Amino acid sequence: MRVCLMVEGQEGVSWDQWVALARATEDAGLDALFRSDHYLSFSHPDERVVLDAWASLAGLAAVTERIGLGTLVSPATFRHPSNLAKAVVTADHISNGRVELGLGAGWNEAEHRAYGFPFPSTKVRMEMFTEQAEIVHRSWNDRAFSFNGTHYTIENLDALPKPAHAPHPNFIVGGQGGPKSVAVAARWADEYNTNFANADTCRQRRARVDEAWEKAGRHEPPVFSLMTGCVVGRDETDLLGRGSRIMELLGVTGEPRAFIDGYPDVMVVGTPDQAAQRLHELADAGVDRVMMQMQDHADVEMVHVLGEVASLVA
Repeated sequence: MRVCLMVEGQEGVSWDQWVALARATEDAGLDALFRSDHYLSFSHPDERVVLDAWASLAGLAAVTERIGLGTLVSPATFRHPSNLAKAVVTADHISNGRVELGLGAGWNEAEHRAYGFPFPSTKVRMEMFTEQAEIVHRSWNDRAFSFNGTHYTIENLDALPKPAHAPHPNFIVGGQGGPKSVAVAARWADEYNTNFANADTCRQRRARVDEAWEKAGRHEPPVFSLMTGCVVGRDETDLLGRGSRIMELLGVTGEPRAFIDGYPDVMVVGTPDQAAQRLHELADAGVDRVMMQMQDHADVEMVHVLGEVASLVA
């Protein structure tokens, strides 16, 4: 199993912190660094800075050498698909082919309202998402195309340059295993990502994705990945200390041991051996790689602990 780092970029991550996290991800031997694509903090919208996802990823592409860099996920509501495809290709060239695009329909109404993005109904957002998946994918192809949809019209576009990564950047569709997202993934994506699911749920969702891939006539099996929260320490003392710091961030009182024990079973929690055991269970359920979500983006040392976990499941 491949292990990646996932950072909630809307929660006050400064540029210096992004650089530190990216370099730690590389040094720790992790597969990739993913970030959320939001414009507004969930918990402190009037206080926490938010750097644009694709601008920051392009910057990180220039200061790293090995790791993948991507979004989980970019909302279809934020950008025109031609703009999104161009931003991804630009970062792809800067990184020499290490960029990954995760695409979703968008869900956080508050940030749309604050920044002036339209926030249509779920049905319309899914339509936009479906059209965007096709347009972005076809923009990366080696031939011109036109598209006449409900929401977007493209006329004889041969977008240049083409991606540095052949045949195109890894394309991830995120969802909960529902028929619409799975169908879009089976048509256009390379990878299906789900979140905060235990092994049994992952097994069920993986089966749906495999079935959709087969119906779509796809010969290569899908990559099935999971984004989930984590708290990992080198030993019990380190783990409890990390839990205590997270409690401070969240404004929670009580005993760190009780706090750690209260995490749901969908999260990866414990020492490296305990975390590796959980990842082995997820691998047996069909998970190919996992994006480990940090709650404390200042805790660069935990990235190195995750590197120890990754070495146990490689």
